[in-house]
Amino acid sequence: MTRLLTILFIMAGLAAPATAQDAAPAAEPQAGAAAEGAAPAATEEDDDDDEDGAATAEEGVHEAGSMFDFGFSGIMARDNRTQLAPLTLASGKPVAGAEYKLKSGGFYRIDINADGSQELALSGGDFFRAVWINEIVINDIEIRPMGVHSLEFDDAGTATISFIAVVPGRYTLSIPGSQGETQQAVFNIQ
Repeated sequence: MTRLLTILFIMAGLAAPATAQDAAPAAEPQAGAAAEGAAPAATEEDDDDDEDGAATAEEGVHEAGSMFDFGFSGIMARDNRTQLAPLTLASGKPVAGAEYKLKSGGFYRIDINADGSQELALSGGDFFRAVWINEIVINDIEIRPMGVHSLEFDDAGTATISFIAVVPGRYTLSIPGSQGETQQAVFNIQ
């Protein structure tokens, strides 16, 4: 009997925050209605909302406005994608010609070309956690991963990665076990 009461109290405790969240939106319009009679707290400089934004908020629609003008297909449209210079995996050759400068929120695509001269990989968990990967394409097979740590090439081939840069910082993709600066690609996300 004690166990049953304990379980009921726990379930009631877990349901209380959900009930409180459901009740919160109903209380907001009353607070807004009380504030209508008060003088506006914001100055004209702070108020950058237009009349249409207030009308849509009253109707229950919250619109982002024209801050993101990507068109019908959004950020993932081909027009918004930037093709980066390819990375090269070859024995004794540099991986990248120069550092990459990316913008947070930008949509990018990069090819990784391996010549098959040696079994090589590119590893960079920090880089892959700082970007959202749309897809990896290998031999016309599209992979939509939840996470990636590295890509390894046993033979010659090309892998194409399309991604959105998210977290600003300096990240590297490098050949595991190598120490030279030419054996890595550096990505600066701004």
